[in-house]
Amino acid sequence: MKHFSGSISLRPLLTGMGFTAILAGAGFLLSSLPLIRQIGPLAAAILLAVLYRHFFGYPERIRQGVQFSAKKLLRLAIILFGLKLNISVILSEGLPLLLRDAVVIGFSIGIMILLARLTKADTSLSLLLGIGTGVCGASAIAAVSPILKAKEEDTAVSAGIISIIGTLFAIGYTLIRPLLPLDMEAYGMWAGLSLHEVAHVALAGAPAGESGLGMALLAKLGRVFLLVPLSLILVWIMNKKGNKDSETSIAFPWFLLGFIGMSLFGSYIEGNWFTIPSAVLDGVSFGTTFILTMAMVGLGLSVSLEDVRSKALKPMLLMIITSVLLSLLTYWII
Repeated sequence: MKHFSGSISLRPLLTGMGFTAILAGAGFLLSSLPLIRQIGPLAAAILLAVLYRHFFGYPERIRQGVQFSAKKLLRLAIILFGLKLNISVILSEGLPLLLRDAVVIGFSIGIMILLARLTKADTSLSLLLGIGTGVCGASAIAAVSPILKAKEEDTAVSAGIISIIGTLFAIGYTLIRPLLPLDMEAYGMWAGLSLHEVAHVALAGAPAGESGLGMALLAKLGRVFLLVPLSLILVWIMNKKGNKDSETSIAFPWFLLGFIGMSLFGSYIEGNWFTIPSAVLDGVSFGTTFILTMAMVGLGLSVSLEDVRSKALKPMLLMIITSVLLSLLTYWII
């Protein structure tokens, strides 16, 4: 009888996870279409989740599984994302590259916060978009959301916005590249320093050839590397704010240790002590993206379109302004 009860309790968990997987898979299928291909599966899946919530409501009966995807799978995706970060390559380039990356992050967050205060835009969304713009798009938003205690709705909306706007900027970069007085490597560094997600950098850097794309990804990975110290700074700020307001302190984001561990593994162990077949690594990379997409579906189901209309438009416009200013700044410092 206990076994029977236990199996029943697993049903909403497994069904909810399966539901997020189905919508994630639908997002991947949609992203294969010509007009939707550029925004990627993550943004497509978030859009599907938001539309499902709008027309059918939140799936309360499988909330347990949906929440598991939104929270637990989100942390797993961030840990696996560490494999994409080659620390040794970043460190070999030395301090100048990391200093540029730090300037980008500080500028993006600072400008977004300043503009949000001047225009009285939603603070939570603006901060998440500033961090996503400065570091690595939706992945950075997903990583810092638990630290900032951001609402699931804000996390999903900001991730969707940055995926779509970042794609438009990446396409714009490829269109103006032939008009710029930059060699391939300089253009690649500009794209890597200023564009939002790794996928956006790859999209914009590809037309610049191997050397340009390599420099673009190197500059971008330096920003990903700085996600860890940025997260620790945010933990300190939130704890200080919590103590001041007599609130509960922020727990240490232990999943970041997994992120660091996977980065160290991919940088110094894999390929040196033993080699994992490229097909396996490609499978892990795809799995990471799919798990992150499932997590974003879980978050997207919490989004109310009515709330988006009232609070997201202004932060999105501010993010576009910040992104334009960031493009100008990085063009000047490369």
